[in-house]
Amino acid sequence: MNLLHIDASILSRNSASRQVSAAIVERLVRTTPGLSVTYRDLAATPLLHLSGEHLAAAQGAVPETPAVQQDLAASQAVLDEFLAADIVVIGAPMYNFTLPSQLKAWIDRILVAGKTFQYGAEGPKGLAGGKRVIVAVARGGFYEAGMPSAAAEHLETYLRTVFGFIGVTALEIIAADGIQVGPEQREKALKGALQAATDLRAA
Repeated sequence: MNLLHIDASILSRNSASRQVSAAIVERLVRTTPGLSVTYRDLAATPLLHLSGEHLAAAQGAVPETPAVQQDLAASQAVLDEFLAADIVVIGAPMYNFTLPSQLKAWIDRILVAGKTFQYGAEGPKGLAGGKRVIVAVARGGFYEAGMPSAAAEHLETYLRTVFGFIGVTALEIIAADGIQVGPEQREKALKGALQAATDLRAA
């Protein structure tokens, strides 16, 4: 069984989402003999954002710049990692009400027609529904339903839409909320999220 671990926070060891995603992976490794883990740090090794040159290459054109040539190879590796994974664990912090651009660039590499979704007479159909996807979310404030800021939450809602589109309808979210409210709330939020990771069902 293969697990793909993705981190996107730019905060290195100070990142709440990294701490929680690491705890999730530790739990799954401990309870799943033989689990193979592939790790990708999108902040340390970012993918390029899509450009016209990328889109032209997808239509068969030869990339003009070495940077895009290298990025296309990385794009294929990213897609292959995702397709090979039975479980995907993502550390996803909220930046300015949504996901980091580094994570968006990764998502742009895994939403590929004919690989993770397809269009048919009845509309789009997800092809990645057999995967278990767990997301460690870290948010500075509170965005739950009924909260004043709920309408500004574009991280979890976006990820549910994206993964639902490719067939993953049972997205698992472990959230550390309010981590910028103050030291006590950060500690409380992290403690709760880390406990949820420890209590996570086995693979």
